[in-house]
Amino acid sequence: MDWQRSLRSRLAARCGPKKSEQELKDEEMELFTKYYMEWKGERKSGNTSYVNIPRFYYRLPAEDEILLQKLREESRAVFLQRKSRELLDNEELQNLWFLLDKHQTSPMIGEEAMINYENFLKVGEKAGPKCKQFFTAKIFAKLLHNDPYGRISIMQFFNYVMRKVWLHQTRIGLSLYDVAGQGYLRESDLENYILELIPTLPQLDGLEKSFYSFYVCTAVRKFFFFLDPLRTGQYLNLDKDHNGMLSKEELSRYGTGTLTNIFLDRVFQECLTYDGEMDYKTYLDFVLALENRKEPAALQYIFKLLDIENKGYLNVFSLNYFFRAIQEQMKIHGQEPVSFQDVKDEIFDMVKPKDPYKISLQDLINSSQGDTVTSILIDLNGFWTYENREVLVASDNDNTADADDT
Repeated sequence: MDWQRSLRSRLAARCGPKKSEQELKDEEMELFTKYYMEWKGERKSGNTSYVNIPRFYYRLPAEDEILLQKLREESRAVFLQRKSRELLDNEELQNLWFLLDKHQTSPMIGEEAMINYENFLKVGEKAGPKCKQFFTAKIFAKLLHNDPYGRISIMQFFNYVMRKVWLHQTRIGLSLYDVAGQGYLRESDLENYILELIPTLPQLDGLEKSFYSFYVCTAVRKFFFFLDPLRTGQYLNLDKDHNGMLSKEELSRYGTGTLTNIFLDRVFQECLTYDGEMDYKTYLDFVLALENRKEPAALQYIFKLLDIENKGYLNVFSLNYFFRAIQEQMKIHGQEPVSFQDVKDEIFDMVKPKDPYKISLQDLINSSQGDTVTSILIDLNGFWTYENREVLVASDNDNTADADDT
């Protein structure tokens, strides 16, 4: 049409000759820079200033800056109080339960009340702003199972809300012990938390105050052992000279007393000791590793002891080094020693490492046989249990059959 041709000609006249792609990019960058600098309040001189960038780093007050430390502590306390007020209190939880019960959707499944999505949203509107976060399609779908009417259990939903509230309350409570305000708890912080928690735990009503420190230490070491990538009475019984520390000879009585001397030597070589003796915290790491050998953190602990050459893998030499001690114990107990060659082949068959001559920590973890392999190498009782596993299984089956007959 004539009007279209006229429009194109006028546009071409205004835009001038056709520009190359690079020219268009340069022009775009020039315009962007111009408008950005104007928006930032900069002058046309081209001086770049960072005065308008918001502050994002605040250094921690030094130990001698008492006022700044107090200000930081008070501001954190106010922040945590505000977060605590955002959580549902007992009265609001009770009100939520009444609303859910009032809007339940028939029919019931046994004695369990159900609610459909339409009524679920109605409750969300009436429950108040604090509850808004729980009334989403995502949470409803998460709790939706095989109900033919497309409903969820009121009890399951309410328990979900309760757990979330409890977790947030615990998080806020733990944050109060984060003295440095860095978002994590040091060992001393967690010790303070658990020590003040003890009087509130009904299970520990009969615990004497003299044992508080042992309980706190045990709990804290367990947290740190399993959260880092990985029995207190026995410690007192092992400590024959009552000096609060364990020598290698005292530790050798641990469990069934069948850990090999070679393995115990490695424990005292690699672990932190004081004048050749082990303190309670080091002992707890040792116990947690041996009692949880299926866990990656425990396997990492034991693997470090078995890796005598510090190569990052176990080879035939290192396996033989530890198994010779098992063979020696078998001789002492009047048993015929088992051939290392047979044991070595069984270990490699169990683990199936990527390299047929080397077993890495990851190979042990991936095989799900790490607990068995480590038991074979460090504990005569563990080896005996593995070696006689078929006899033990048959014995268990016979006992089960006898019980069924009776």
